Amino acid sequence: MGNEFYVGWGTLALINAGLAQGKNRSGLNWFLLSLFLGPVATFLIVIMGKE
Repeated sequence: MGNEFYVGWGTLALINAGLAQGKNRSGLNWFLLSLFLGPVATFLIVIMGKE
């Protein structure tokens, strides 16, 4: 189970970076934040408006 968890978490971080870039935000910053917050970062990206 351990390896699948890390792969899923990393994939989510990459998806969040793409979502952030689509909203004119720093993909790298959101990628790093997503490594710590995971799904919470996804929620924040979705509810935040475009800059």
